[in-house]
Amino acid sequence: MNSERTRVLTGITTTGTPHLGNYVGAIRPTVQASRNTATEGFYFLADYHALIKCDEPARIQRSTLEIAASWIAAGLDPDQVTFYRQSDIPQIPELTWLLTCVTGKGLLNRAHAYKAATDKNHAAGHDTDADVSAGLFMYPVLMGADILMFKAHKVPVGRDQIQHIEMARDMASSFNHLYGEHFVLPEAVVEESVALLPGLDGRKMSKSYDNTIPLFAPSAQMRKQINAIVTDSRAPGEPKSTEGSALFQIYQAFASAEETAQFAQAFADGIAWGDAKQQLFERIDREIAPMRATYEDLVHHPEKVERLLLLGAEKARARSAAFMAELRSAVGLRSLAVQSKVKTEKSNKTAAPSFKQYREKDGQFYFKLVSPQGDVLLQSKAFASPRDAGVAISQLIENGEGALAALQTQLETITDRQRGEVLENLIFMHLNSEN
Repeated sequence: MNSERTRVLTGITTTGTPHLGNYVGAIRPTVQASRNTATEGFYFLADYHALIKCDEPARIQRSTLEIAASWIAAGLDPDQVTFYRQSDIPQIPELTWLLTCVTGKGLLNRAHAYKAATDKNHAAGHDTDADVSAGLFMYPVLMGADILMFKAHKVPVGRDQIQHIEMARDMASSFNHLYGEHFVLPEAVVEESVALLPGLDGRKMSKSYDNTIPLFAPSAQMRKQINAIVTDSRAPGEPKSTEGSALFQIYQAFASAEETAQFAQAFADGIAWGDAKQQLFERIDREIAPMRATYEDLVHHPEKVERLLLLGAEKARARSAAFMAELRSAVGLRSLAVQSKVKTEKSNKTAAPSFKQYREKDGQFYFKLVSPQGDVLLQSKAFASPRDAGVAISQLIENGEGALAALQTQLETITDRQRGEVLENLIFMHLNSEN
């Protein structure tokens, strides 16, 4: 595995049947992105997240199958990416707890989903947290664990999901500050060009509005649903506006620029709504029909999907288990036997101080000198890059008092007593570095 590749992570919550909006907004762009050899893709079925929204076990199981089958039918190659079911990775809930312990409640209070629920309760005159589960409140931490477990660099999201990536960065920074640099700080990637499809009634296509067109519905059913798209009362021959037309927006999401221009001209020329709907059906079916056979084969043979998911989980766990062992050790969840052995081997040696280098939420880099007992002896101010911070650390170890004087504007103020203790430790480190 090429560690230099950019790691990209995407998940879909398993609460419903994929529809055309899911395909255009999530499935198709992620499949296209998965073919980029410069990236390493992680694609998962977010079934733990589904439990927050859905209490129907059969629906979650069915949705998991349908979403996995849709991704594969659309061209996702499980051999080229890490494709897994969230609940097959036991390290994810374990990491969720570690992150919970470094995440402020105030941060979670500001989460959009939680605020929307409490605002709704206030408007209705109910108790603030009526019907709000701890799962809903902790949702951002679970999402943070999904992202941070695989050290994702980029996370494609809609604009309404940016906050979750920012919160994951906060959690990672808090953990790194306490325990050393373990997590990569992810970045949200908002694809402005990805279409948000309108549904049958003109509102955003969503299961919540019951206005969706299932992605792999049989052709006859898809045609019937397209014919049900709401249009205005303009008669054949009357020019029709593309502005605000659900019919036109859906067509545009599937068509080339040239096809879209021709369809817009047909609107201007007064195409009949029935003919416009037929053209829309034909354009969608041309793209979806070749995938439908693969999809139907997979949903009728769920054991094929299960095998692929288990293989993907095995690949994912090879990464998550090793990383979780590192994190457990970092926070002190270690074997007592190993710890005793370390103490025995070091009993005749003087414990060494150490520099801890880390990145804060402001994007700047810092370091601190920590005593063997865990006391902070020296704290730096901000550096623009980890390299600059590293150079300062090297200077302090190599040139003790001289470097301490030269770097005084980049260091927090210390007392004379602290200065003496810092110098003693720097001399100790310098002697050890020479040995």
